[in-house]
Amino acid sequence: MISLWIITGVALLVSLAADRRKTLAAISRGLKMFVGVIPILLGVLAAVSLVLTAVTPRMLQGILSGTGPLPFLSALGVGSIALIPGFIAYPLAAVLRQNGASVPVLAAFITSLMMVGVLTLPLEARYFGWRAALLRNGLAFCGAVIVAAGMAWVLR
Repeated sequence: MISLWIITGVALLVSLAADRRKTLAAISRGLKMFVGVIPILLGVLAAVSLVLTAVTPRMLQGILSGTGPLPFLSALGVGSIALIPGFIAYPLAAVLRQNGASVPVLAAFITSLMMVGVLTLPLEARYFGWRAALLRNGLAFCGAVIVAAGMAWVLR
């Protein structure tokens, strides 16, 4: 992480040396964009906090345990809505696996969790437009279904 800060600092100094006026204008514009995104970002963080508080590992275990279409569809739905970082999601998947969740269900959960973002949709739509955000999320959801179905087929 420190190396990224150093690279950024060096690039900023090079940019300042090349054209001070343009660099300061770009910094100003970037700060204005950041201030504009803060309300949406705080809303997303609040929604994520509520979801993480409401959905406990026990609840996930109950929803995702077993095989068949219901846990598979539940995994796709929960994964699309939840916003759990990977360093929590992968150990959680291991615990769910130990407690009876099938690999295809876990593939659906993890893939949709990492690729689909229902809670971040307003933020994404603000920058890319609703059409692009919905298209990306829809294609990501289809990709999650294909990956999970592929896992089910391979593991038969």
